This record gives sequence, structure tokens and C-alpha cells, in this order.
Amino acid sequence: MEFFLQLLINGVSLGFLYALSALGFVMIFKSSSVLNLAHGELLAIGAFLFLLLSAWAGLPIVVAFVLTLVGTFSLGFVVERLFLRPLIGENLIEVIMMTLGLGIMFKGLLLFIFGGDIHSYPRFLPESLTLQLGNVQIPSVNVAAFIVGILFLIVFGFFFKYSNQGIYMRSVADNQPAALSLGVHVRRVFALSWAIAFLVAAMSGIVLGIINGINVHELSAIGLKVFPVVILGGLDSIGGAILGGVIIGLLETFTGGYISTSLREVVPYIALVIILMVKPYGLFGLVEIERV
Repeated sequence: MEFFLQLLINGVSLGFLYALSALGFVMIFKSSSVLNLAHGELLAIGAFLFLLLSAWAGLPIVVAFVLTLVGTFSLGFVVERLFLRPLIGENLIEVIMMTLGLGIMFKGLLLFIFGGDIHSYPRFLPESLTLQLGNVQIPSVNVAAFIVGILFLIVFGFFFKYSNQGIYMRSVADNQPAALSLGVHVRRVFALSWAIAFLVAAMSGIVLGIINGINVHELSAIGLKVFPVVILGGLDSIGGAILGGVIIGLLETFTGGYISTSLREVVPYIALVIILMVKPYGLFGLVEIERV
């Protein structure tokens, strides 16, 4: 029973990280119908920028964290303006291929600068964050991941529901032509979507780097797990991304704990194949019906 509870806690904390990462992916898809194939590299950029500022530059952790979020948020605007905005109005496959090219370019630059070795952050999480529930221990990094995931999901929930920009983004996601006719600056919404996607991916990359170490190849591979998460929850559903992240996190930890650690890496994609066969639009995805 204790082993089960330990796996349950680890799975939920990992699932919240996947959900947070998937949030940026869903936002881009909802606002522009683009599948961002560079998502894993966005995780790596955030993780390595935080490493650069905290370990190599020696800045205080809080300062390095804030600068990382500000830097990745700004980088999202730059990438959208330079590479993606010129493709507005072009075929969707061209934009998707652009994200693939950006992902390869980002990965190559990171490997050139940091190499393929595993790096680690300085220890900064207080041991007081570690929880002991009977014989079940919850490490400080898992507690931090859970707290950060909850806080960011609450913040973005309020942002989408009550802020002007959040309402604009929802209107563009629901109906771009109608939003444009009502005076919504659609290009600005696209840019903000990419900026927020960079920010939440960086946040996920930092926490994943604390848990597993920072490695370009591993973080890029973890970015691929966003696809099972968003397909399971629904490509255009933020709530579905949260639930999908938790489900995939639990599947991974229970598979690794009870069956095989090797199969743990495969089970999200098994779930992806099954959900595509049984319910292609996901648990909460919008079913589109075309009448000819």
C-alpha cells in the first residue's frame, strides 16, 4: 500500500508538469491550429537558460528564475515575429514544417553551446519541503512540482477567464473571422500565444531538469510526451490537457513501478494509439462535423 501511495504521489506531481507543458501547446493550437513540433526544444531552452543564470552566472535563484521566465516570454515574441508571422495565410503544413525546422535549429544550437552531457542545478530546494506521510516520503522536488503546477494552472485559469487578453485569445480560438470582424488584433493574439507557450515550457523544463538532470536529448524527448497528453485530453481543451497530463503521469509511474522501467517510456504512446482508435477527438476535444 505504501509503494502504491508513493507511485500515486509521484505520478500526480509528474502529471501536473506534463499538464503545464501541454497548456502552451494547446494555446498555440487553439489560436492558430498549428501543431508545435518544437515543443521539446522549448523545454530545453528554459532549462538551460536557468542553468546559465543560476549555476554559471551565480545569480540568486529567485533572480535567475524570474529572468528565465522574462527571457523565454520575450523570446516567444521574437520567434513568432521573425519566423511564424510571415507564414500567416500560408498552408498549415508549411507552418508546421517551420516549427519542425525551428526545433532542429534550437536543438543544434543547444548541443553546440552546452554539449550532450547531463548537467545539474545547484541544490536550492529546502529540505523542509520534504513531506513524510507515515512511511511514504514525498521528496522536496515533487512537492515543489505540485505547488508550481497548481499555482501556474490557477493563474492561467484566471487569465483566460477574466483578463482582456485572455478573452481575446478565447474568442480567436473559437472563431478567428468573427474575432477579427469585432476588432480583435489576431496577430497580437498569435504572438502572445507563442510567448506564453515559451514561458510555460520553460517552467516545465526547469522542474524536469531538477528531477532528472538537464540534457538536450532527454528534454527534447520529453517534449514528445505532450502529444499523448493533448490527444488524450483533446487538442483544443485546456481542462483536457490538465486531466490528460495527470493520466499520462500516473500511467508512467505505475507502469515503471509494477511492470517495467523500459515499458514506462512506451506506455504514453500506447495510450496515444488507443485513444486515436477509440476516440480521435480526445476526452474533451471538440468534434467537428463537415457537411458536404
